[in-house]
Amino acid sequence: MAEIIRIILAIVFGGAIGLERQISGKAAGLRTNILICFGAAVFTIVSRRMAEGTSDSVTRIAAQIVTGIGFLGAGAIIRDRAGVHGMTSAATIWLVASIGVACGAGLYELAVLSTFLALVVLVGLKQIEQKFFAGHQQDNQPMKEKKT
Repeated sequence: MAEIIRIILAIVFGGAIGLERQISGKAAGLRTNILICFGAAVFTIVSRRMAEGTSDSVTRIAAQIVTGIGFLGAGAIIRDRAGVHGMTSAATIWLVASIGVACGAGLYELAVLSTFLALVVLVGLKQIEQKFFAGHQQDNQPMKEKKT
């Protein structure tokens, strides 16, 4: 029963962040963030189960989640003549995977706090950026290349 709760929470937390990304019109939206959080939770649960009664480390699979999610994040970053796009999406993918690991490990308080703070950053700081830094370089705006 505890594993079902862990998976459901991962889906809910990934969905909360994914909904914000979807509303913001980002490619890594609702379904992507749910699947990342859900997958990380399942891998963490499987890792714990596989290590039961052995001397194997539970952290091996978690370490590989971090490595594997880097490939998804790298795929979210696009560089073109206009600049670099997708850095916030890549960082969000990375964070959502960590929330999934926290859910899978049963660290509910950490998962709740991380989800809440991620939403504060994604929603709240966007409004601050728009109010105070209009016209200045932002995370989600193209970076100009330096001419060499």
